[in-house]
Amino acid sequence: MLILTVLQGPDRGRRYELPDNEPQLIGRSSEAIPTTDQTISRRHCELTPNDGRWYINDLGSSNGTYTNGVRVREGEQRRLVPGDQVRAGNTLFLFGIEASDARRHDVHVARKDEIDVNVESVAVSNDDSMILAVPEPTAEAVVQLRVIYELTQLIGSIVEREELLVRVMDLIFEFFHADRGFILLQESPEQRPDPIVVRHRHATEGAPSKIAISRTIVHHVLQKAEGVLSTNAMSDERFAGGDSVQDIGIRSAVCVPLRYKDRVYGVIHLDSQIINYTFTEDQLRLLTAVGVHTALALANAQLYTSHIERERLAAVGETVASLSHSVRNIIQGLRGGADVVELGLRKNSMKVVRGGWDIVARNLERIHGLTMNMLAYSKQRSPDLELTNLNPLLEEIVGLVQKQYDDKHVALITDLDTTVPPVPIDPAGIHQAMLNLLLNALDAVESKRGAVTLRTDFDDDGQNVRVVVTDNGGGISAENRKRLFEPFHSTKGLKGTGLGLVVTKKIIDEHRGRIQVDSSPNTGTTFTLKLPAAQGDRGDTQSPG
Repeated sequence: MLILTVLQGPDRGRRYELPDNEPQLIGRSSEAIPTTDQTISRRHCELTPNDGRWYINDLGSSNGTYTNGVRVREGEQRRLVPGDQVRAGNTLFLFGIEASDARRHDVHVARKDEIDVNVESVAVSNDDSMILAVPEPTAEAVVQLRVIYELTQLIGSIVEREELLVRVMDLIFEFFHADRGFILLQESPEQRPDPIVVRHRHATEGAPSKIAISRTIVHHVLQKAEGVLSTNAMSDERFAGGDSVQDIGIRSAVCVPLRYKDRVYGVIHLDSQIINYTFTEDQLRLLTAVGVHTALALANAQLYTSHIERERLAAVGETVASLSHSVRNIIQGLRGGADVVELGLRKNSMKVVRGGWDIVARNLERIHGLTMNMLAYSKQRSPDLELTNLNPLLEEIVGLVQKQYDDKHVALITDLDTTVPPVPIDPAGIHQAMLNLLLNALDAVESKRGAVTLRTDFDDDGQNVRVVVTDNGGGISAENRKRLFEPFHSTKGLKGTGLGLVVTKKIIDEHRGRIQVDSSPNTGTTFTLKLPAAQGDRGDTQSPG
């Protein structure tokens, strides 16, 4: 079954199976191939099967659909072949097949009695292969330098293995006259190499579904770590009948290792019918250099992946430690409140019971807030935008926190601009963000002297709606302002989790809005949220300074 893989974009790594006889819609409202990329239209483009072939057509999308860098005109049906890249918005898809399917259907490693080869030349693969020695600046030398230059540019900008190999094959097919090509990778020397990228220059009717290659040559390249230039040997029993070269389709082939230092990652194999083109020793050396550079990129990608994995594990450890500390404090509060309730019940004193229940209720609110922030912090999501009257939503949030403000004897003042029109927001997300800001402001001010103001208005250019929360607390030092949006950094001691402001910024970023902070010690703090007044007017997110 054909697979559509996301190489770049917010859904990177997702894979979609393409049923043989069902058209597949790509878009934000699609059930078949949904995406969280906001630069993709709700109905962006469609993949359509027809007698085993697949075609793509654009559905009038805002940002266009591209295959291999060429735009698909609206109404045009463009055929796709495995290995093609499809770009929609900021997302890059790879149209192709599973590696296991490729092994079964596209590449066949033949036994020695099925096909033999005649080795014409070999080229050692080592560090010296990374720079080609050319006797004079001939046209061939210029081509070689262009290949190496473009390859170094390529491998310096891509860390995803599959995308890297697809792009390397693109480069190879641009400069080598190959009819067919593929890249085999093996995870370890003991494992069988699998085809990762398979490419045909021309997809023709009746073309063989499998590429037959010599097991002897692949084994030789992997074991000896040297490139091989070869042809189908005349000793192949299929030539015994005296058929012509054209009828048999005798092929010229180059196979080089992907080698860096002592590690061989796999091979690159190209071939062409001799009646069309015959590879040269210079091309063998050039492709060997390509193999060394590509192997270096694979080694770097492995190091990068290992580094990211170590950072991820460290972050998980920090998260668990921080959350465990917060949860333990809340549980201790619940236990203390429960003990007071139990004491009140024993003494038959409702006053003591109510005091204990107040402690329990406060800690229930804390565990609820922590849970909601954990979910918002950990979940990758795009906002479900809908036109919403912001003021009623803020009034609802004020009603939720009013009792806590009253209990602390802090004034909560609202100044909501009645001329603010409906804005495209995710109500649940903004509810969470504003709840965090108002509770943070409450914690920042003193009892009986504190005041917090919630205000809405348009900004000067009228393109954004502003929501402003101002308190008269002690302010934030310059050192703490630098770490204000770091996960698990809190200045509240046992009362804080260090997630509230992080989640708030994440939600505003998801709306493509901005959050700014103005504060200094002893002058209070003002948080200003800027939300785009229209979906098409969103600006870049901006972290506060």
